Amino acid sequence: MTRAPRINALPVPHRERLMSLSREAVFEPEHRLFDEGRPADRFWIVRTGAVNLDSRVPGSPRPAVIEMLGHGELVGLSWMFPPYEWELGAVAMSLVRASEFDAAVVRALCEADTAFGYALTQWVGQVLSHRLQATRVRLLDMYAPHGSGVF
Repeated sequence: MTRAPRINALPVPHRERLMSLSREAVFEPEHRLFDEGRPADRFWIVRTGAVNLDSRVPGSPRPAVIEMLGHGELVGLSWMFPPYEWELGAVAMSLVRASEFDAAVVRALCEADTAFGYALTQWVGQVLSHRLQATRVRLLDMYAPHGSGVF
């Protein structure tokens, strides 16, 4: 499966404007960035390290890993869409250095600058499409009868 569009998929002026709103964040291995159902008030773009997206599975003591994210990838989508609650969880798998963004500030800029908002929404939409496909594939790997040919 191909990787989701990274930050460099944003046109340069919009990418620079977004990055001007960031602050540095550092997460130790095994640090949970967020959990399903909690308020989604920020998001990150990974600079170094790896973050696993995961989902709770009823009856299982551990969340199922959906996808691993790395350099240039967006961690968190739920900040952009009401009700602004995380749909998945995320955990640092190594030392992670990331650019962190305040979701309310970015959403306000999207409303104030429609060209920026459109570009950012297009990028996030592409990432969302990829994540849905990755989740589908992962769930089929986990739950479809082996060799069933179910896609």
